[in-house]
Amino acid sequence: MAYKVTEECINCAACSSDCPNEAIYEPGVNWDMNGQVFGEGDAAPSGVTGFYSDEYYYIVPDKCTECQGFYDEPQCVSVCPNDAVVKI
Repeated sequence: MAYKVTEECINCAACSSDCPNEAIYEPGVNWDMNGQVFGEGDAAPSGVTGFYSDEYYYIVPDKCTECQGFYDEPQCVSVCPNDAVVKI
C-alpha cells in the first residue's frame, strides 16, 4: 500500500522534506528509481500509473514504505497542513 497527494496540495514541500525514502517529488519533476529516470506518462515498475503530477507534489508508490522501519506513522500524512495526503 502507499499514499498519494490530492489536488488539495498547496505545494508547501512539508511532505517531501520528511520522506525517508525520497519517494515524494515536486510538481513536474521526473523521478528516479534504481538508476532509471521516469517522467510524465511513465508507469512505476510495478505497473502503477496516474500518480505523476505537474500541478502538485506526488508520491511514487513503488518507493513508499509508509515509513515502516523509520517512524511509527507516515510522516507525509502527519506533516501535511492541508490533509492532502491520503492512503490509496
